[in-house]
Amino acid sequence: MTDNSLAFFENYKIRRHYDEQTETWYFSVVDIIAVLLQQSDFKTARKYWNKLKERLKKEGSESVTNCHQLKMEAADGKKYLTDAAGPETLLRLIQSVPSPKAEPIKLWLAKVGYERLQDMSDPARSLDRAREYWQQHGRSEKWIQQGMMGQETRNKLTITGKTTK
Repeated sequence: MTDNSLAFFENYKIRRHYDEQTETWYFSVVDIIAVLLQQSDFKTARKYWNKLKERLKKEGSESVTNCHQLKMEAADGKKYLTDAAGPETLLRLIQSVPSPKAEPIKLWLAKVGYERLQDMSDPARSLDRAREYWQQHGRSEKWIQQGMMGQETRNKLTITGKTTK
């Protein structure tokens, strides 16, 4: 798995992880729960998820068994095993949480998936999206250019390393 990164929904950070083998994004379940509860306190969202997990297990729901434990970076900068789920499982979990944010987050997940399909067919779109994101977050053109050149260099080194092994 590669490409640990954050996604943003409104003012919420959602940790995600891309699995290249299955071409699937996995999202932190607790982060999605926090959005649904409109709760910025991680502990409250985690407690809610733990109770929901218990209830779903008792009901025999497969949604909980379809969650994966992935190491994701927490607010303290350390990586911890975190319940993560792909879009299909998340959509099922979202249905279990009464929230006015349920429909907007479903639309957001669909958009994330659609963008990934676009990126696969035209990788330049991904670069344009990254450039736009960095501009929105106040990065200078010089900073953006250096970051993109650095990524290109890393990609070349990775490709070179793979072909010589």
